[in-house]
Amino acid sequence: MAAKQILLITGGNTGLGYEAVKALYASATPYEILMGSRKVSNGEQAIEKLKQEVKESSSNVSVVQADVTSDESLEKLVGGIESKYGKLDVLINNAGAGFDTQIQSGALSIREAYNASWDTNVAGTQVLTTLSMPLLIKSKNPRLLFVTSGTSSLIQTDLSEGIFARLNAAPDAGWPKQGQLNPVTSYRSTKTGLNMLMREWARILRNDPVKVFAISPGFLATGLGGVGAEQLKKMGAQDPAIGGKFIRDVVEGKRDEYEGKIVRSDFFDSPVQPY
Repeated sequence: MAAKQILLITGGNTGLGYEAVKALYASATPYEILMGSRKVSNGEQAIEKLKQEVKESSSNVSVVQADVTSDESLEKLVGGIESKYGKLDVLINNAGAGFDTQIQSGALSIREAYNASWDTNVAGTQVLTTLSMPLLIKSKNPRLLFVTSGTSSLIQTDLSEGIFARLNAAPDAGWPKQGQLNPVTSYRSTKTGLNMLMREWARILRNDPVKVFAISPGFLATGLGGVGAEQLKKMGAQDPAIGGKFIRDVVEGKRDEYEGKIVRSDFFDSPVQPY
């Protein structure tokens, strides 16, 4: 039997992260899946659900505490992986958060929300990636994935069809503007920053064997942003399982021709996202 690949995914207990874990757990390729969760109890509940949904697997899955807003948490996480496995084959930077609805409701100030967004979606990702790099370099086939968003595209801010009709529509003249059902201004800004972070890592690792990708999984009905999955479905969001399977495909080498690029999910017209 082939040795299991050591795979860490942050935010693996819910939403897109959970669906990626599920797709990998159901794969014929054996993995040692480390499901990152801010709360271990939430990860344990997710694993119970996973094993009900996928009865047989060639992989193992366990929960690890991973709070991307805490250096202490990430240092302990990577130290534990080094002690137990001595390497890391795949890092999926999936954990992310949106705080735009809190700005709109007044729960957070603009500064508070933007700082929280950048801390979670960019700074925390950079800290974990940097800490993990010595372990990834030890792998025979290392992969580094960043989960981005179609909302981050600079080119597509001009599109006005499909989901982009809502995303890019200009509000009526005057100030203040009316609130949006699903505001994403700070979120999409951080994901644009994450795209550059991916490109920087692709540059930094150009002479190393680490394959680097950003994944744009599409508009998915997850709990991100606090809008609710059912409301997002009404707005055209897809099943998160589509994104989870797409992440698995990138991990398993089915999109290697797009290494160093932002790859979009199959239900779009083009496999490479124009950004």
